[in-house]
Amino acid sequence: MSTSASSSEIATPAPAELLARCPATGEILGRVPLTPAARIEEVVQDVAKVQPLWALLRLQDRARYMRRMAQSVIDDFDELAQELAREQGRPEAEVAALELLAAIDALIWIAEDGADVLGARRVRIHRSMALLGRGRIAYEPYGVVGVIGAGSAPFAQPLGQIAGALLAGNGVVFKPARRACLAGERIARVLARAGLPEGLVRVVHGAADTGVALAEASVDKVLFTGSPAVGRTVASACVSRETEVTVELGGKDAMLVLADAHLARAVGGALWAGCAGAGQARGSIERVFVAREVYERFLAGLIGEARALKAGDPRSPGVQLGPLASTRRAEHVAELVEDAVAHGATLHCGGPVDPPGCAAGVFYAPTILTGVTPEMRLGREPVDGPVLAVTAVDTVEQAISLANDGDYGLGASVWTADRYQGTRIARELRAGMVWLNDHLPGPTVSRGPWGAAAGGGLGRTLGQAGLRACAQEKLITWDPPAIRGQWWGPYDATSTKAMRAVAKMRSAREADRERAWREGALALARVGARAFGRGLPRS
Repeated sequence: MSTSASSSEIATPAPAELLARCPATGEILGRVPLTPAARIEEVVQDVAKVQPLWALLRLQDRARYMRRMAQSVIDDFDELAQELAREQGRPEAEVAALELLAAIDALIWIAEDGADVLGARRVRIHRSMALLGRGRIAYEPYGVVGVIGAGSAPFAQPLGQIAGALLAGNGVVFKPARRACLAGERIARVLARAGLPEGLVRVVHGAADTGVALAEASVDKVLFTGSPAVGRTVASACVSRETEVTVELGGKDAMLVLADAHLARAVGGALWAGCAGAGQARGSIERVFVAREVYERFLAGLIGEARALKAGDPRSPGVQLGPLASTRRAEHVAELVEDAVAHGATLHCGGPVDPPGCAAGVFYAPTILTGVTPEMRLGREPVDGPVLAVTAVDTVEQAISLANDGDYGLGASVWTADRYQGTRIARELRAGMVWLNDHLPGPTVSRGPWGAAAGGGLGRTLGQAGLRACAQEKLITWDPPAIRGQWWGPYDATSTKAMRAVAKMRSAREADRERAWREGALALARVGARAFGRGLPRS
């Protein structure tokens, strides 16, 4: 009997729809159709049929679509803020700042400057290698780019990646995170309103297996943002197919507060960047290293402000902190905090809360701990919650060493009144981005690259580096058709003598250069004459 029941369960078809719920209340916000993993390859092939025609457009013509996309976000600003905030469980103002304004800025920059970034550029060919040769670098599309988004970055980051891929001439298959499926549909609407060719961008929905299926399909490049576990599976699938991949796995960002820092500003920045998106944003602060001279004052200020931060439904007046993505995530955060306390850390404030009228088990108040060591799980694993571990340090070198002791070097910040010292420290930190007297929990500086160091991912998205990562560099050279290559074979003693003379003429020593002219001028003349189809006597 039990076998029959088990067979029945296995045979039950997967649900045809994906439900989107408000994490704060549990109410259903909408439904989207699930894309079976078996259909992903078909979707990729459909996009591949449209992409070549798109690639024929001039860069400047493709850029106009990005400006229309920006205008679409501007026109629907209030509606987008409301819908994204409800699906994410975040305050509308936070969504407006970190998602919408960032998206508008990225799209306008791509529209205005992207053609210059991806435009062909000259490459100088030294006359010792080709007498009259010319060269340039051209950027060509990959073909179809797969974009896999994260729930903690539902709008601006994937939209910027899609826009960069489109500007480079690619088609796109976009798989939003399961808990950001409605945001994915809003992105599709933005693209449609911009008038993009039908079928150039397709959105597929599903869980992690859908993202892996996209990486295993015949896409030509993958841009992944998400969890380390799924990201490594995606990267492995791409490598096995020799497909290029850019991976951003999140971080365990560090904040360094020096003795000369403006403490009130540093406290506010720590709480803001530690609790934005309920601590689930891509660049949330998790570790704070404070100069011992100001440690007690900083800690007291941070605890006071953390206790005053109200958690609940972000639509309620005065609420600044929304829920975590799921009860499972809240339980994981609680497990990490409890493990740290059991091993000697001190919990000053925070923990699970259940605001009235909200879903149970998904809210976690801002949590401040001290005494957390790198040996504890909390000291090494990403938290994905509003948890800050504060540590006193005796020297700047100690702070740098502790900040660099980890596997997820996405971002870091240095808080100091000394710009020179802050810049020096920034160069020593193993992080993809370093901010001085600020910390950005999301890629809001869209004109600069976003990516990690120290095991937090591969490659960069956004900025010039991100745009160029969406295209393949191709070297194109030109030589006059009537001129023979100067170093073509067959070789003889004259060729060897001329090559030796060229090498010596590029020496840093003046004596070498003078000797090369004296001893190799005739050989050089003969090689040059051969290139122009004339021979000189060899004796």
